[in-house]
Amino acid sequence: MKLSLLFVGIISAQAAESGLRVERLDAAVPVDESNSEHLDLEIEVDGERQLFPLLPGTRCPTGHTCRTRTISGNQSPMINSLKGNIKTNLAAHMDWIDLNHNLNTVVMSDNRCSRRQAMARAAGLAAGVTASVVASPAYAAETKEVLMGSDSGLLAFVPQKITVCAGDSVKWINNKSGPHNVVFDEEGIPAGVDQEKISMIDEQLGEEGESFVMKFATAGEYAYYCEPHRGAGMQGVLVVT
Repeated sequence: MKLSLLFVGIISAQAAESGLRVERLDAAVPVDESNSEHLDLEIEVDGERQLFPLLPGTRCPTGHTCRTRTISGNQSPMINSLKGNIKTNLAAHMDWIDLNHNLNTVVMSDNRCSRRQAMARAAGLAAGVTASVVASPAYAAETKEVLMGSDSGLLAFVPQKITVCAGDSVKWINNKSGPHNVVFDEEGIPAGVDQEKISMIDEQLGEEGESFVMKFATAGEYAYYCEPHRGAGMQGVLVVT
């Protein structure tokens, strides 16, 4: 229910930011959670009424108007509203199946990375990207940045600890007080990971703005340090989930 309410809040916030006018009425439409009916939130966009599907079990927000819609089987209630934006052939049908799976993952999964990846893939499918493209691991991957040296000149990685999903990359950027590099501790990385392949062995970043990027596929905790400033305590931790 918390995730459902959050989704309603996101829709309302996006509507406000886009200059959309949400029509307010005196009463909300009651929801009978015992049947298979779902709700669409009705808003007005540039003078045209449009419906935005709410997640299952979400009640119509007080002061707004919603339309009921019956959904059969285990299909996500968002699917029919999004079909018009996708293709209409057999390939599109397969995309709808993948979209439904990804939307259900966003709602049901307890894993942060699974939810994030499913949301990215669902958004791609809704925009018309083919299922084969969004299924690639690289499609939903992200790159997080770590500064080498703080803005005030401290010898530190900023942030000192970050968490990424398997398949994501980390970009270390030489910020201040260089030269810097990234060397992983052989005793502080997951078993089977080649320490030399992920480290800047015999390499340093001297100019501000220079960067080092590495992709991480193996889950676990990685301890690393800046070799020139290890004695000053310039160390970091990367967690891959």
